Amino acid sequence: MKELLRTTDPLLITRAADLLAAEGIQSFPLDQHMSVLEGSLGILPRRLMVADRDLFMARAILRDNRVHHG
Repeated sequence: MKELLRTTDPLLITRAADLLAAEGIQSFPLDQHMSVLEGSLGILPRRLMVADRDLFMARAILRDNRVHHG
């Protein structure tokens, strides 16, 4: 597994995962429940992971759709 995206914006994670799914790439969001620890402040980043073999294509998809780290 490789980290594709790290952001404090949960909507960005959702958008990226949806774009990847539309292209047949499975992604795995991590740290989604960290808000319990941080008190819902949104300061701890969340990560989106993909399989090693999908990293190159996943990066291209996000770049083509102007999805950037937040």
